[in-house]
Amino acid sequence: MLEGRRRPGVARPDLPDTIVQDNPGAVRPPPPDNFPTDELPIPDRWRLITALCADKNYVAVQVVCGPKTDPYHQNLLKGDRPLDPHKFPLPIHGEDWFLTLSGTSDTIVEPRSFPTPVSVQTTARPDSPDVFGKGSSLVLAQTFIASVGLVKGSTAFMPPHIEYRVTLAYNVNYVDVNERRVLDVRPSSPTHRTDRFLGVQEAFFDYHLRNVSDRYDFDSLRVGIQEFQADFRGFLFNDSALAIRLFGNRDNNRFQYNLAVFRRLEKDTNSGLNDLGQTPRDDYVFLANLYRQDLPVPGFTSQLIGVYNRNREGNGVEIDHNGFPVRPALLGDLRGHDYDAYYLGYNGDGHFDRINLTVSAYGVFGRDSHNFLTGERSRIRAFFAAAEPSIDFSWVRVRGAAMFASGDSDPYDKTENGYDAILENPIFAGADTSYWIRQTIPFAGGGRVIGVNGRNGILADLRSSKDQGQSNFINPGTVLAGAGADFDLTPTLRLSTNANHLWFQTTKVLQVLRSEGTIPKDIGWDLSAAAIWRPKMTQNIVVRLSAATLQAGKGFRDLFDQRSGSKAYYSVLGNVIVSF
Repeated sequence: MLEGRRRPGVARPDLPDTIVQDNPGAVRPPPPDNFPTDELPIPDRWRLITALCADKNYVAVQVVCGPKTDPYHQNLLKGDRPLDPHKFPLPIHGEDWFLTLSGTSDTIVEPRSFPTPVSVQTTARPDSPDVFGKGSSLVLAQTFIASVGLVKGSTAFMPPHIEYRVTLAYNVNYVDVNERRVLDVRPSSPTHRTDRFLGVQEAFFDYHLRNVSDRYDFDSLRVGIQEFQADFRGFLFNDSALAIRLFGNRDNNRFQYNLAVFRRLEKDTNSGLNDLGQTPRDDYVFLANLYRQDLPVPGFTSQLIGVYNRNREGNGVEIDHNGFPVRPALLGDLRGHDYDAYYLGYNGDGHFDRINLTVSAYGVFGRDSHNFLTGERSRIRAFFAAAEPSIDFSWVRVRGAAMFASGDSDPYDKTENGYDAILENPIFAGADTSYWIRQTIPFAGGGRVIGVNGRNGILADLRSSKDQGQSNFINPGTVLAGAGADFDLTPTLRLSTNANHLWFQTTKVLQVLRSEGTIPKDIGWDLSAAAIWRPKMTQNIVVRLSAATLQAGKGFRDLFDQRSGSKAYYSVLGNVIVSF
């Protein structure tokens, strides 16, 4: 046992001395030779208990007896019992194949407001001569996710020998805004849209290469479309992409590793799902990471990571499904670029005694073939750091949050100092409860169809699209400081609150693109609260209602202020997730 570790439960007391009986003349049991075998054969160990379900007198075993629609009892559809190869017309051999089916319904209702630019060609409200129009809008989205897996092996205590998995997602979304050319490039298009899309989020084959210890330390290979998160909180790369990934563990699972090559897929513009109808992107991610549990202390896990992002999309033009250009981004001289970005980072997650802590730090270095302001080759030198400490007091958790992403203070030199991720989806500082993380702010007046930040992203990186665009290392950077608290009011109800203050790290890039002399750094206060209800105390039914507001600071108002306009923006999110 490691110092600081202990076995759970109460220590077992010493057993009493063995009782020896001596009964002369007693009838002894027959010798084993009188029986054909010392074991009674049964079909398999999985059906031993459920064979008694039919007899209601066995009250103790009824807790494992339930209908097929109940995922919390032994269920053939959830991989609790093996398939009978004689009953299922599948190309399987042996009696250790398991079927796992899952289904999820994800419903979103999202009223919101953000600075909405008025189209140059036309407007939906002719009485509004301002640069920005009415900012309120509504998003309705319904996503159905179905996943099927076929697994060989007794996975309760060892890695699977073989796994096949396919996951499909079908999304229907409706958006209503108040200005034209927000949803579609054509001025004649209406200010509302209904769209639907079917995406393939997983389609992979997983093969168990070998075990390297009697504790089932292993090496496995996974090939195909697979979801992957590069670090604990999704700061750098969180995507579903085409990949070859070698992974495994060592030293009783204290070490885990990944070696992978990803080729990113084109995304559907309005749903964000994988679009296999288009050629995969010329955007490769080469990744290696190593996790070590109980480093530097028991209960804390450290990770080292190295990533190389090779992008060769500078000579092409990509138009999204709504008609807007996403590659190259319409900034500066509007020319495309290739880049080689090398990320080196450290991530940690766990606790030091009572203090929970998550930390992340990255440096990115490399070359960009074209600076969109100077037209010359540039070096990439940028940095990122984030930390979230917390402490628990009975049913209350108090959290802090701090983040620094460097910005480019001299966009005309030969070094790009603005930090950008490959594809971020951070679980940090309130995540998508936060207004800043949840909503995209259009960079009107400085670039066409460019966002100051991306939806479900925390960086102010001036990208055309988080899903379809390229990384941009000429950006203002982001600084965040905040605090929050989670209150477990009942076993089924949690209340979460967050207060974050945001700044641009530098505004030199914004000044150049907006042709302004000075722009303050203050973005403003992001205040949010969320109620999460789990009526069954499980993740099968989760209901969430959150509300957030951005109280605009001087820098945000300088960029987006309007006559008789509001200095506060809102976001309300109603979300219901039902899973089987």
